[in-house]
Amino acid sequence: MNGVKKKKTPSSGGDADDVLCCCEYINQKGEKSHLAACLCDCEDLDEACDRWITCKSLKPEVLARVIETASDRFRVPWIQGAKKVDIGILPPLVLLPVSLYLAAFHVLLGVVVLSSLPVLVIWYYQLTHRRKGKTLLFLSLVLFSLGYMYYTFVREVFLKGHIGWGHLFAITGGLFMILLFLAKAKQDPGYLNKSATRAKAGNDLNGSSRAWEGPESPRRGLYEDRLEKDLLIADKNWCKVCQVVRPARSGHCRICGRCVLRLDHHCVWINNCIGSRNHKFFILLLLTFMFTSVYGITITLSTLCRDQYIISALFYCPGAYADYSTSFAFTCVWYCAIVTGGVAYLLLVQLLNISYNVTEREARMALREKTARCYLGGLVVDPGTYNQGLYQNWLHFLSLDSRSTGTDLSDIV
Repeated sequence: MNGVKKKKTPSSGGDADDVLCCCEYINQKGEKSHLAACLCDCEDLDEACDRWITCKSLKPEVLARVIETASDRFRVPWIQGAKKVDIGILPPLVLLPVSLYLAAFHVLLGVVVLSSLPVLVIWYYQLTHRRKGKTLLFLSLVLFSLGYMYYTFVREVFLKGHIGWGHLFAITGGLFMILLFLAKAKQDPGYLNKSATRAKAGNDLNGSSRAWEGPESPRRGLYEDRLEKDLLIADKNWCKVCQVVRPARSGHCRICGRCVLRLDHHCVWINNCIGSRNHKFFILLLLTFMFTSVYGITITLSTLCRDQYIISALFYCPGAYADYSTSFAFTCVWYCAIVTGGVAYLLLVQLLNISYNVTEREARMALREKTARCYLGGLVVDPGTYNQGLYQNWLHFLSLDSRSTGTDLSDIV
């Protein structure tokens, strides 16, 4: 069976032949295709299967093309054409439940599975996203983990009568706050506007040139020096990709392909950059997750391992593997504990960076260029450029969104 494909034709006054039905779409080659032909005519998949059957090595670029083709063809019927669904959201939907299900059978199996889960996720990411593009893989894993852990908590703890409505409302409220701050953290991080920055830079330079008009002006030499300095600064901070002059502490994100005001880093877990406009919401997201997760872990362990301290119960809980229901809940607790530990480390680094008024991007650059002082084994990196003391540094961070983020050339370094 060969897929029937039609060349895409330009629209001519609403011709009926150009209107897509709910099962048609325009593929990556610009051709009209149908969902019924999604499993047909895939040369890359045929080549991969042939090499696998003949025990030949599978080239990474072949597998990448197979995944790219599958991602382009993975669509759902929709009005005026089938809509594309990011294939990156599928692995977490399968990987997480299967891993937790296997890990709940035995404590040793749980150690092996939970230890290999992060490695497996990173391996899949490196295998399928070599070009470092934006992906929904980690964000879908975050959202599905939140939903799946909440469902397990309700089923294994609340519905069995171990806790009351007060604890459930507290966990539910924490979950809604996490989702709220996540939505806020995914907003515009402070993308630079090309037209605005170019106009501002042009006005600054024109203003400098008009200030010393007149050949006998006593300040002519001063303004000439300033104009030359401004031109050098603008040339140094000019982004060839975005066609903008970057203000101080701004940077270009290679994943998003845009320049961001006070760029901290690109967070793959929320699939967005962290900049001047969403950094505070990112910190609130981490804090809310920490409190909600620790609270949920504490309640669950207190019901599974009665008359034991919470920390010791995490490592030794007699009777946790007496039946599969309690062992599954205990495995989910351990999964939450591992994730919470990673979030705690990220939050600690963020709080230390804010205390020293340094962004993650500036810290990495300073370490690479060996121009920073390091404390606590490299956990604290202080380039000293913007550090004004703990109190002033936190005031600066808390006023980020209300501070002027213009592109005055005098603020560019």
